[in-house]
Amino acid sequence: MSEGGCLCGSVRIRYTGEVQAKVLCHCVDCRKITGSTYSTNLLVPGDGFSVTKGTPKTYSKRADSGKTMTSHFCGDCGSTLWRGGETFGDARIVKAGVLDDAGALNHAKPAMELYAVDRVAWVSPVSGAEQKQAMADSATV
Repeated sequence: MSEGGCLCGSVRIRYTGEVQAKVLCHCVDCRKITGSTYSTNLLVPGDGFSVTKGTPKTYSKRADSGKTMTSHFCGDCGSTLWRGGETFGDARIVKAGVLDDAGALNHAKPAMELYAVDRVAWVSPVSGAEQKQAMADSATV
């Protein structure tokens, strides 16, 4: 079981079950919601995911696939905790940085990078990670 929360502590999440994928994303949306050059994501089963405290706000937009992606974030501090959308079915895309256990980040080494073509020039590819030029089909993630 892994737990995490936003910066101010108003929203808390928990998930159980095996991480289905570990992915870096270099898309513009992930840059905007993280305020950084990319996002480190853990795809987790929806049936083991829960919000344990607070009520996150949501923001939905159409992705380049034409499908809707929804960000779930704290309305007080603005931290994005997870995303979800049609492409991923019931699974949740947890932002790895919200996890309480900093050691868990050591186990979050990505096996795939999405939108690698948009990676900033001074960030190197992750050694051994599959490089995708766009969103991977959820069957391969």
